[in-house]
Amino acid sequence: MSEIQSNRNHKNLAGVFGRDSDKIVTEWLNEMSGSTRRGDLIRESDLRAECSRFLQLMKQATESDSVNFQSPAFDAVRDMLSEISRSRSQKGFKPSETATFVFSLKRPLFNAIQSQHRGDADAMAAEIWSLNELLDAMGLYTMEIFLKTREEVVRRQQEELLELSTPVVKLWDGILALPIIGTLDSARTQIVMESLLQAIVQTNSRVAIIDITGVPTVDTVVAQHLLKTVTAARLMGADCIISGVRPQIAQTIVHLGINLLDVTTKSTLASAFSVALQRLGISFVRETAKG
Repeated sequence: MSEIQSNRNHKNLAGVFGRDSDKIVTEWLNEMSGSTRRGDLIRESDLRAECSRFLQLMKQATESDSVNFQSPAFDAVRDMLSEISRSRSQKGFKPSETATFVFSLKRPLFNAIQSQHRGDADAMAAEIWSLNELLDAMGLYTMEIFLKTREEVVRRQQEELLELSTPVVKLWDGILALPIIGTLDSARTQIVMESLLQAIVQTNSRVAIIDITGVPTVDTVVAQHLLKTVTAARLMGADCIISGVRPQIAQTIVHLGINLLDVTTKSTLASAFSVALQRLGISFVRETAKG
């Protein structure tokens, strides 16, 4: 295809987007019938407004000398597709439903091109091919943005769940407890350390109990994460006690050669709490029943 013919096709595409836009929008909405319209998630008036705005942006973009979707002429189009993809991801649309916003525009535009070039098969084929490549690139772009947005939401939810799953409990004035349930990896260790250190500062606590009763296994990596947390707490002026050390965990620690000699460990949280009270100089006296 010559450069002159290519430029002519681009100008013709701009005319297609600008000509009979209301008719194209109506056919476009009909193509998005059924589940892809999702009237429960987006109002009809809002969807029609999006379609009209998109056609206007496409007209402006294709008035340039290129139909390359990555060119600066399509900056506004990419911005709108990003906005639509993020919005639909957050509203609960499926990936296929989001991509359909672009792909369902093919038939109405193909019909418009056929009406314009009834007597020129070559021009019609060239324009349809250019348009098909452009819409395919746009559809893939919407999928990429949709999936990135969904991944960001999932990652943020995971971080929030990690924060909720590592609560720091004040057992006594000067004594904190941090019960850990589940696997302790690098990301979670960071959250555990931040939560514990922040609580130590806020409560001015002198003893922190890290309870690993809910940790299924302790290997070298988990032990190193625990030691990092203990060291960080000590630097903040709090002594650490690890509770919930079951027989199988104790055997694993010995087998792996992990050095926990300078860390106080207890089998139960109650035992660790008793030690913590002693370190603070607190004792209890049981009252005898009066006869």
